[in-house]
Amino acid sequence: MTQKRILVVDDDPHIRLLYQTELEECGYRVETMDSAVKLLQAGPPESFDLIVLDIEMPEMTGIEALQELRKKLPDTRVVINSAYSIYKADFQTWLADDYLVKSSDLSELKESIAKLLE
Repeated sequence: MTQKRILVVDDDPHIRLLYQTELEECGYRVETMDSAVKLLQAGPPESFDLIVLDIEMPEMTGIEALQELRKKLPDTRVVINSAYSIYKADFQTWLADDYLVKSSDLSELKESIAKLLE
């Protein structure tokens, strides 16, 4: 079985490192990017099975990036992972496969990813 590939897009280097370490321990191949702009400039990331996307980032929000990703890659799984629960009410975030509020306990994130990649 091939390893599932996950891309973590977050402007916080500590979050990127934590998620990469934890998700690699779960057996995933993980790459990181520090901005939504870079994500879209790099071209469509078709090679990823799932993208974990922060919302509050400089230059372009995760919500704006999500809209572009849905146009280009409608089948790629996307998990919004934000420090703010307020965006859950924004209908534009409903384009994501899941919406999780950041926590130091990554159980919910890991469970969501495992379920989406089954």
